[in-house]
Amino acid sequence: MTGNGEKCHGRGRKLALLAGGIVAGMVLMLGLIAGFEYTNRTEFCINCHSMQTNYNELKQSVHYSNRSGAHAQCADCHIPKEWGAKLTRKLFAANDIIAEMKGTLDTPEKYNAKRGELAERVWKYMAASGSRECVSCHSYESMNAAKQTTAARQKHQDASKEGRTCIACHKGVAHKMPPREE
Repeated sequence: MTGNGEKCHGRGRKLALLAGGIVAGMVLMLGLIAGFEYTNRTEFCINCHSMQTNYNELKQSVHYSNRSGAHAQCADCHIPKEWGAKLTRKLFAANDIIAEMKGTLDTPEKYNAKRGELAERVWKYMAASGSRECVSCHSYESMNAAKQTTAARQKHQDASKEGRTCIACHKGVAHKMPPREE
């Protein structure tokens, strides 16, 4: 009689472990999602002293205040929507936290000294991703060509045909351009 009882008891224990593992995985995943959403908030981003400069520049740009009332948050331009790309981007963002903790960018002077290097890094990332974050709001197909100047309309048509991405022409849209190195 002990044979069947032990089998049932062993099977029950395995099912309980499996169920516990599934629940623990779900809790972990929900925690990860909640953490990502929390750290995607602009209020979180500008918590660092070095990001205040970027936020003040954003507030002066068309991405912050415009006739349509659309208002871009930090994550809209800097964090991909897709999970794999988002996870990778979040891992690289740890460098920003480390730099903040080390005091690498904690004054406007230190930030401005690194501005060119930081901008180049972001532009390279955006170009490599096909300006993915830009295209999540802007796409050639959704542009109203009738509301563009003749020059802008032609440039967008040419860029679309040639497969160029937003960042190829639109550097410095939301933040000041770094000084040119002579």
